[in-house]
Amino acid sequence: MMQADGLGVSRGGRSVLRGVSLGLRPGQVLGVLGPNGAGKSSLLGLLSGELRADAGSVLLDGQLLQDWPGRQRAQRLAVLPQTSSLGFGFQVKQVVRMGRMPHDTGLALDQQIVEQVLEAVDASHLAGRNYLQLSGGERQRVHLARVLAQLWPGADGQVLLLDEPTSMLDPLHQLSVLDAVRRFADHGASVLVILHDLNLAARYCDQLLLLGDGGVQASGSPEQVLQPAALQRVFGIDVLVQRHPERGHPLIIAR
Repeated sequence: MMQADGLGVSRGGRSVLRGVSLGLRPGQVLGVLGPNGAGKSSLLGLLSGELRADAGSVLLDGQLLQDWPGRQRAQRLAVLPQTSSLGFGFQVKQVVRMGRMPHDTGLALDQQIVEQVLEAVDASHLAGRNYLQLSGGERQRVHLARVLAQLWPGADGQVLLLDEPTSMLDPLHQLSVLDAVRRFADHGASVLVILHDLNLAARYCDQLLLLGDGGVQASGSPEQVLQPAALQRVFGIDVLVQRHPERGHPLIIAR
């Protein structure tokens, strides 16, 4: 599991995050919500080790994240940033196979995993395509397949960090991608996902962390966090919260 305690970071003399603590549990999807500039991507940068915290610590299985050797850390922790770019015309299956680089599992197993993750994100038909010829949404699914391949099929002790994995996707693929992430977590992995869509967060996340003004404004289950007063305070929107008629999770309706 991953544990963060009292994280804080500043940029240009301005506090971006302060006093943020969280725990990523095996088999759990933690959703991070908040308006633009709330510090969501900075939090992911701290949890992945890309950014150095000015305060606080991040532990992976009880050991400071920075003390993990790079290869061993890559076998346990995979990250999908908000923007992933690649300037070479590799075939899609070659891009996805890059996720297997930290492992010595052999070509046959790696190929099997590549096929499985492409199917999981509904991108099997893209396997032989040139990456540079794909649409933005197709590229996003390919990069998600790549980071899933790094940890596939998911297990206790592995952590997946995702920054807005549905931002460029159509409604059908938003659901299919988050279905894949949910199934991945169900194998025992811990998942943190940054989302903007409150209803997707309510549907797929076990716990939510609501960020605003650089700090935690609310945390807990979707029912506890997705309250009209909290959403008004953080996002400045007036909403009606009802229960989904079939699934039972909160349903957010803008007034």
